[in-house]
Amino acid sequence: MPTYLQSPRLLKNLLVQKKAANRQMIKKKYIYWQDDDMWLGYLEEYPDYWTQGETEEELKENLLDIYSELTSGNIHNIRRVAELEVS
Repeated sequence: MPTYLQSPRLLKNLLVQKKAANRQMIKKKYIYWQDDDMWLGYLEEYPDYWTQGETEEELKENLLDIYSELTSGNIHNIRRVAELEVS
């Protein structure tokens, strides 16, 4: 019997690694600035949804959380920026 079938922890790690391998890395632009001792920012595509952090790193983590929520399908009527090609 394979080792990973004998250990739930090994099986879980294997599944997490497989999910990570299947996930594509994408980049999203964001706008940020420092206001006194806080960092504020929002995703360029979703300018109505601001967040903040005590550090720039915490701000980035919060932006990732917002992106996850906004793209989950659980929130309705989300306003976003798009690009339209005109001639």
